[in-house]
Parts: sequence; C-alpha cells; structure tokens
Amino acid sequence: MAQNRNSQGPKQRQLRVGELIRRTLADTLSRADVHDPDLNRHSITVAEVSMSTDLKVATAYVLPLGGREAPEALAALRRNAPELRHLVAKAMTLKYAPELRFQLDETFDRMDDTRRMFADERVRRDVEAGRADDDDAQA
Repeated sequence: MAQNRNSQGPKQRQLRVGELIRRTLADTLSRADVHDPDLNRHSITVAEVSMSTDLKVATAYVLPLGGREAPEALAALRRNAPELRHLVAKAMTLKYAPELRFQLDETFDRMDDTRRMFADERVRRDVEAGRADDDDAQA
C-alpha cells in the first residue's frame, strides 16, 4: 500500500522557503515598510512560517512583544496581508508569491502550562516514582 507523501512531515524545500519567508517578513516588519500606523506601533516576532506542500500558502506564527494586544496586532497583520505579500515577493525569487496567513504563536503559553503541570506536587511525585521504577528495571 502506498504511503501518503504528506504523512512524513515537511519536505526540505518547504522548510527552506518557510525560513526564508520568516526572515524576510521579520525584516519587513522591523523596518516598518508597511504604511499602517496600527501595525507599525507593534513590535512583532515571527516565530515560524510553515508552507503548504505546493508552496502557495505560508502560515506565519507571530506574537507581539510581551504578548500584549495580540488580537489587535493579528488583525493589523491580516488587514495588511496583501501589501506584506507584495513586499515579501519583491525581496525573494520564487515562482509564485505565497498567500500569507497569520496565526498567534502559542508555544510560550504551552511551555508555561507544562511548567505549571510539572510544578504540581502530585505530578512531581509520579515522575519520581517512574524514575525509581526505571532504576530498578536497569539494575
């Protein structure tokens, strides 16, 4: 039975193009090349860009500095997506300018949740019990 090509994760070309778009988008936002004061008042971090398999859609995971006013920053990015697409395409040499989509980066929130979970006394007790079982099995 043939395997689904997409089940193996992103291909090398998708990763390379995504990283190139991430850098270009971050530079464009830091230089305030977009003529929108609502967007330019935010300092936005572009954490990652994931590409579709055909390289025609780029999803940028972004977070404003400190996570403050995230909905407003996301709305400003979405509103200016066509201009950002034009600026990114001008700086790159791709056959197609990918459509830019923006999502909030929730990585830091998930890390905080994980830290809180491991700080819980019950979880810490279970983890230590698991380590003791592993040590007994190796002996």
